[in-house]
Amino acid sequence: MPNLWFETVAIAQLRAKKRLPKSVYGALVAGSERGQTIDDNTAAFTELGFAPHVAGLSAKRDLSTTVMGQEISMPVLISPTGVQAVHPDGEVAVARAAAARGIGMGLSSFASKPVEEVAAANPKTFFQMYWVGTREDMQARMERARKAGAVGIIVTLDWSFSHGRDWGSPTIPDKIDVKTAMRFAPEVLRHPRWLAGFLKAGLPDLSVPNMVDRGQTGPTFFGAYGQWMQSAPPSWEELAWLRQQWDGPFMLKGVMRVDDALRAVDAGVSAISVSNHGGNNLDGTPASIRALPAVAEAVGSQIDVVLDGGIRRGSDVVKAVALGARAVMIGRASLWGLAANGQAGVENVLDILRSGIDSALLGLGRSSIHELSRDDLLIPDGFERRLGIGSSAR
Repeated sequence: MPNLWFETVAIAQLRAKKRLPKSVYGALVAGSERGQTIDDNTAAFTELGFAPHVAGLSAKRDLSTTVMGQEISMPVLISPTGVQAVHPDGEVAVARAAAARGIGMGLSSFASKPVEEVAAANPKTFFQMYWVGTREDMQARMERARKAGAVGIIVTLDWSFSHGRDWGSPTIPDKIDVKTAMRFAPEVLRHPRWLAGFLKAGLPDLSVPNMVDRGQTGPTFFGAYGQWMQSAPPSWEELAWLRQQWDGPFMLKGVMRVDDALRAVDAGVSAISVSNHGGNNLDGTPASIRALPAVAEAVGSQIDVVLDGGIRRGSDVVKAVALGARAVMIGRASLWGLAANGQAGVENVLDILRSGIDSALLGLGRSSIHELSRDDLLIPDGFERRLGIGSSAR
């Protein structure tokens, strides 16, 4: 029996690349245009260094915190990502892994599993929504999430629908039928273990069940995506209206500018995610970690600020918290773990992050993540990008 354990997220990525058909793996890499933003999301963390201590270190470290009223064992949440058909159990496996490690789970409205199943697997589930369809449509989706037990809402607005990638976009079918099976057979048959898992559990139908009422047949991923593209982007007033429809925690995801963060507070949100949609939005947007300090300084005392984008190590989590984040969200890292080894693979990724956070806290002489500050980091001149603050923006 092969040892499926891996020691870094990078190895999980290599395992995922080897296990998945080329088109499926390509969908996980994503990015847009030349890939400038997706590259900067990870490269920016390498520019930050640590200022460690050598004696008087804490024998015990507390990694726990709260985000949007939910207690979590470490400052990490699962970021909502679309159809997770890289493994038969999809989002349910991720939810179980997150629950086993004591953290929360973001579930995309474009997910492949019903919100009822995911919330049952992890009671700390936040349901994510795009601005799609009519107000009545969005109210219905929120009500379904509420009845399912979701503890909060995440609204994602950062997407400019850029399609071109210099390295080519993955081929993703609209549905699995005989024609599609024949078309993808050459690459799928090269990955018999991945195929065997789906043949045993049933091939994915690539639909999104959470876009409709429970029990109804959801549209295909591309059908829902097309509806999203045809929906006019919301105004701040419409966002405030949406917030009023939910009486619990409410996060706005995709904030990169201070002025947007301030308007989000005015709209009544309880949290924001500093995020560039994993490099999938407007290419040329800086890494989210570069924009974090200015946003956290402006609104961090009023609402929870989390960081999404480029997290690959526990030390990345510590850097984000030191720069003002309450917690971070991970997307690709958990998907690579899922592809590599299902629920156990996601747990493996979370264990890697936990170990890295604890190791960094030890070296920095901190007994709690709440003690972290900029003084723990080496921040090079010109690292930060202070967007949306007038003449000092750069």
